[in-house]
Amino acid sequence: MRQSTSPILSKLPALTFLFWVMKIAATTLGETAGDLFSMTMGIGYMWSTLILMSGFVAVLIGQLAARRYIPFLYWSVILATSTAGTTMSDFMNRTSAHGDGPGLGIGYATGSAILVSLLVGVLLVWRWVEKSLSVTDVRSRRAEVFYWSAILVSNTLGTSLGDYLADDSGLGFAGGAALIGGVIALIVSVYLVAKRLKVASPALYVGLFWAAFVLTRPFGATMGDVLTKTPVQGGLGFGTIGSSAVLAAVLVGTIVFTMWRGSAASATEEAAA
Repeated sequence: MRQSTSPILSKLPALTFLFWVMKIAATTLGETAGDLFSMTMGIGYMWSTLILMSGFVAVLIGQLAARRYIPFLYWSVILATSTAGTTMSDFMNRTSAHGDGPGLGIGYATGSAILVSLLVGVLLVWRWVEKSLSVTDVRSRRAEVFYWSAILVSNTLGTSLGDYLADDSGLGFAGGAALIGGVIALIVSVYLVAKRLKVASPALYVGLFWAAFVLTRPFGATMGDVLTKTPVQGGLGFGTIGSSAVLAAVLVGTIVFTMWRGSAASATEEAAA
């Protein structure tokens, strides 16, 4: 008898320029949507975290059960980690004095340090268990769990780090975004130079990916603050509802465009064959 096999295909998107556009849009939307739950709707940090973590678990189960890359499902999980990460960070770092429910009040600097340690721990265990930190070819269920654990922690870290830069460092919302944007530009430059020189170092590219992935979260968080906060607070005053609607439209539009482009490319290849 012929033995049938059903291999798990890689369920990760290609790391193109549009991937990072969608990543920044999703993380910025996560910041504004998280604030919409905890602040605008008055649910509070703790209850918002419980609600949004439940949503994260629900879409993650769907992602783990899938056998291939499904764009809307993948980006739903990314968005869920961003929204849950926003309220988790606020719950950790803020207190009831902020008027949005009880919080642990450990502060942005301490919260960021704890989350950095946790992220490093997840990556080290992932590398030790899987012998790889590949972010382009995740085929086992266990590796995928490590992948999403690292993303959830990195997005929570991004909120804490972004709030620290905006509130405690004295840089303000725009200053924090400019600083992180400069570091991201440096990472991109290192990547382009390495590719130009044909540097064959998987560890370098994996390290650059996670550095960029972590930093795009506080970049999105600070940009979210720029969009939602009032001009008096250093923002543009679009509010959480308006900003969330615009960012959701950008994210959905980009996902649809990548799906259309992928279908067009497949049709061209089939016609050529």
